[in-house]
Amino acid sequence: MKISIITASYNSAATIADTLRSVAGQSYRNIEHIVIDGASTDNTLQIVNSVGGPAVRVVSEPDKGIYDAMNKGLALATGDVVGLLNSDDCYADANVLERVANAMRNPLVDACFGDLEFVDQQDMSRVLRYWKPGPHTVGACSKGWMPPHPTFYVRRQAYERHGGFDLAFPMAADFEMSLRLLDVVKLKSVYIPEVLVRMRTGGASNRGFASVVRNNRETAKACIKHGFSGGVRFLTSRMLLKLPEVFRRRKA
Repeated sequence: MKISIITASYNSAATIADTLRSVAGQSYRNIEHIVIDGASTDNTLQIVNSVGGPAVRVVSEPDKGIYDAMNKGLALATGDVVGLLNSDDCYADANVLERVANAMRNPLVDACFGDLEFVDQQDMSRVLRYWKPGPHTVGACSKGWMPPHPTFYVRRQAYERHGGFDLAFPMAADFEMSLRLLDVVKLKSVYIPEVLVRMRTGGASNRGFASVVRNNRETAKACIKHGFSGGVRFLTSRMLLKLPEVFRRRKA
């Protein structure tokens, strides 16, 4: 089984070396790493070329945002299974893709996902939030639930059948994708109850109150698009689902 990893980057010189080393250090070896860069103006590309080496496929050109970059990566991916790792994220350990491959060896499984830790930008050992989604049940996304998208792995054929990221949702296309694949199409998914990814805080969807409000509006819009309620009950449920992330920590 070949696994494709897509990393979208733009002016990511401060963090992308960690991401590249994280992928290169995986014990599972049948992978391809595709970096879609949005024509960075810092030295992101030099770092990719020096740290990633010839094994990393790089495309650098202007894009319409992170989800447009991810769609470009999906179009280039040749793996049986595809995952997305942001340019400031890292795998939790060297065996993450082994666990993904084990989950996806079941031909009845279309997708898998696991837990995610939000960590300090400067000190990745400092955990600020712990996202433990638990298994998906049909209809959960329409109530505000979603898998941590950097841990979400999907068969490439599913993306080919059901489409890529909807650019009408510039901040919540990952939620719309999860809603579409898991609640509308009803792909069979498996939950891996372990931390798979460590995400630095400060991303586009968690940069303060205004971005949270905009993200919530887009998630509600995505629900309405697919025939679900996107009203007050949905937004309340979504906020309540996120509260435990602040207080939960991984067990030693």
